[in-house]
Amino acid sequence: MNTNKKLSDNKQGTSHPSPLGEVPGIRLLDEFPSSVRLFLFDMDGVLYNSMPNHVIAWQESMKSFDLEMSVDDVYATEGMRGVETIQRMVKEQQQRIIDEEEALRMYNEKARIFATLPEAPVMEGVMEVMNKIQQADMLIGVVTGSAQRPLLERLEQDFGMFVPSHRVVSAFDVSRGKPAPDPYLMGLKKAGDIPATEAVVVENAPMGVRAGVAAGIFTVAVNSGPLPNSVLAGEGAHIVFDDMPQFRDNWDELFLKR
Repeated sequence: MNTNKKLSDNKQGTSHPSPLGEVPGIRLLDEFPSSVRLFLFDMDGVLYNSMPNHVIAWQESMKSFDLEMSVDDVYATEGMRGVETIQRMVKEQQQRIIDEEEALRMYNEKARIFATLPEAPVMEGVMEVMNKIQQADMLIGVVTGSAQRPLLERLEQDFGMFVPSHRVVSAFDVSRGKPAPDPYLMGLKKAGDIPATEAVVVENAPMGVRAGVAAGIFTVAVNSGPLPNSVLAGEGAHIVFDDMPQFRDNWDELFLKR
């Protein structure tokens, strides 16, 4: 991978010039796709401002199983299949290995609590981004680690005009979740076997960024959480934006003027 990088990390109080001009929060490598046919979006923290609800649900549910999960833990593991997150926590904190069936029972408690919380709003700016993509005759898919069916049903309701159900990848479609490349490779396949070099991933979480990069796809990080931009850049994100509106405001220059 080309390491000629320029980084500005607004969330850490530093700023450097970027290839887009004086745009704060952007890190760009020279490896830019020559043509883009497909955008693959993560769901939580990208399409929906749902991560605060996930923090509450994870912390309350795991407490009942004598597991501790900090806010940073939730954001750092976001994008993984829930059962894999739980198996990892149990191994680290309780020094035991549990099977997927037991992990699923624990995850169902997390999903139950999540369902009692107020509905998360659609992320500011994402509808405009999807409109731009659609108007440019590019395809859109969603790749999420979620196994919560109400969330997946809401996805169809809110974004069905952009993303048909056959271009949605969830935890039910893969046996290995993020940070493995499998979910994004499945996203390419579901979109019609689009080459990785003709796709773009839009992520907000370290595990998701790592998965997109591992799949060989140009990966844009939109930082919707408390982690510093440098964490997302460190996982290999080709561009890091401070938030979705900043991505929206720079979309034309990135993808139409090349």
